[in-house]
Amino acid sequence: MFPMICSMSPTCWASESSSLMGNVTVREENATAALEVMSRFAIDPHWLVYLPPTMSPTEASSQPGMLEHPGDAFAYFRKNGVQRVVCEEKHMGSRAVVILCRGEEAALRRFGSVPPSGIGVCYTRTGRPMFADGNLERALLQNVLDACTGAELWQRLGTDWVLLDCELMPWSAKAQELIADHYARVGAAAAPSLELAGEALSTAIGRGIDLHELQEQVVLRREAVDRYAEAYRRYCWPVQTVDDLRLAPFHVLATEARVHADETHEWHMEQVDLLAKTDAGVLVNTPHKTVDLSDETSEREAIEWWRQSADAGGEGMVLKPFDFIARSGRGIVQPGIKCRGHEYLRIIYGPEYDRPDNLLRLRDRGSLSLKRSLALREFALGIEAVTRFVRREPLFRVHECAFAVLALESEPVDPAL
Repeated sequence: MFPMICSMSPTCWASESSSLMGNVTVREENATAALEVMSRFAIDPHWLVYLPPTMSPTEASSQPGMLEHPGDAFAYFRKNGVQRVVCEEKHMGSRAVVILCRGEEAALRRFGSVPPSGIGVCYTRTGRPMFADGNLERALLQNVLDACTGAELWQRLGTDWVLLDCELMPWSAKAQELIADHYARVGAAAAPSLELAGEALSTAIGRGIDLHELQEQVVLRREAVDRYAEAYRRYCWPVQTVDDLRLAPFHVLATEARVHADETHEWHMEQVDLLAKTDAGVLVNTPHKTVDLSDETSEREAIEWWRQSADAGGEGMVLKPFDFIARSGRGIVQPGIKCRGHEYLRIIYGPEYDRPDNLLRLRDRGSLSLKRSLALREFALGIEAVTRFVRREPLFRVHECAFAVLALESEPVDPAL
């Protein structure tokens, strides 16, 4: 249980203050649900100092046959006065927060609690333990610890603990039930039914009935289903030991006495590259490019880079302002916009999402403004939570913001965005 948290009345969550956005309103019913989830399923509250925000996609693209395209994200940032962006390859896995200490003594001194692993925790974007197997978590954290030590992170950043925002792969390591119950069933049901339809049409055509147009449609539908199954299988493989996992950190978010939101995204990528070079293979870096939005050639090169990755089945990329926190005349700018690859979008919207009639419907993104509002509010609250922790404010003050992030996740918005 969370005695420090559960004693709070949900009404005290009506509005929470952040240095980036001022007051952020949270619905009472959403706060109640968040408190219930956290009190029953979350990790040790001593370690729950940050929850990552959601992320908005680009506006719908007008490019033929495409739903998302980097040009629309570039246009958004340019409109908001951002001169440079960092484009990062988007990993397909599960969002993971890793908090790591140099040892048990450091864990007890800074967090007031020694976790089962002895050196840290790895938890989901909703605050739940990432692993049911404690040995697997310990092995992963030991890999990260060895990489931090080898890269001299402790000495360079003057700390004995670090908070990393990451992606854990494979996707199937955490989402196996979702894949089996949802995605795999679609492929398993569609493929044989379309095969039978194809056989029936071939028989009818052989008898002189003109069904060639319908047969062509069935062939195209079967190809779409095959590509759909290939798309999600690309992100699935068995996990038996830590060597089967891949962890891609992309933010070195906080260390002792510092929240690194004042560094550029390029700086964060440099730190991640150092860790990946030191590790034996579990940690991976994130391919990235810095793009000058006043240079058409720079943009074209980034678009081509995205296109090559998308054609190969990649998930896409995330575009972030060069500065970790960017501002326009209307406030903070989106901290990141995702531009997903066309084959990956097949997983999200279904095998035949890219048919012209379906694309026309999907381009109506009525919930995009709400999604972007949520992304900004959750980002502001997440940074506020970890800032309060670094300032050594009481833990309930940290949890006010971290739990508000989870409460906002209950807002009704299109889950495909």
